[in-house]
Amino acid sequence: MVEGATAEELALAAELPPNRWPLGPDSPIEAWYMDDSDEDQRLPHRLTPNQPCPAEALHALGVRVWALDADAYERGDPQLAAIRKVRGYSYEDRITITPEALPNYEEKIKGFYQEHLHTDEEIRYVLEGSGYFDVRDLQERWVRIWNKRGALLVIPEGIYHRFTLDTGNSITALRLFVGVPVWTPHNRPAEHVPSRSKYLASLGGNVEASAVLAA
Repeated sequence: MVEGATAEELALAAELPPNRWPLGPDSPIEAWYMDDSDEDQRLPHRLTPNQPCPAEALHALGVRVWALDADAYERGDPQLAAIRKVRGYSYEDRITITPEALPNYEEKIKGFYQEHLHTDEEIRYVLEGSGYFDVRDLQERWVRIWNKRGALLVIPEGIYHRFTLDTGNSITALRLFVGVPVWTPHNRPAEHVPSRSKYLASLGGNVEASAVLAA
């Protein structure tokens, strides 16, 4: 048991098994395999026909998701509080990304879309708007994860990923972190970064998978 956490808090913060994930067109989170088009990054980039990414596949990559009540945030959501306590997310701030709110918007959006990894989990809780996190799977395919209002997404340390807004051009999200936040991206190739080796080891130490994922 996490020190200081009650049984109720542990239950509220518990990870759902993939077969119960809130994943799909009518949910706060949807995921699919991307096409190879060079069109606007803010477009959906679905394959034809669409090929959804199963929750089990995302879970195997280390991604974790929750669907929360965004309306409850301002009045103090007990589920969010429990997740923060159990997972040790001691820091939070709020970021709004729109053409009006973010200086050098177009340049920044292109920078967010550069493939990179972090040395810590990346945790985002969408309060308003929506956007895409793309993650690499074991076959080097991009999986696009559409995060809408109420989605809480955890991207694991060491996974190659990128972010962009969708065509709505607006998102307000809570950023959570364990301890003092470090936002430094390590652009690909970053095989020398210890977090990369740690991530590959978490996949089971599969040598073939490691070779595929290497730059």
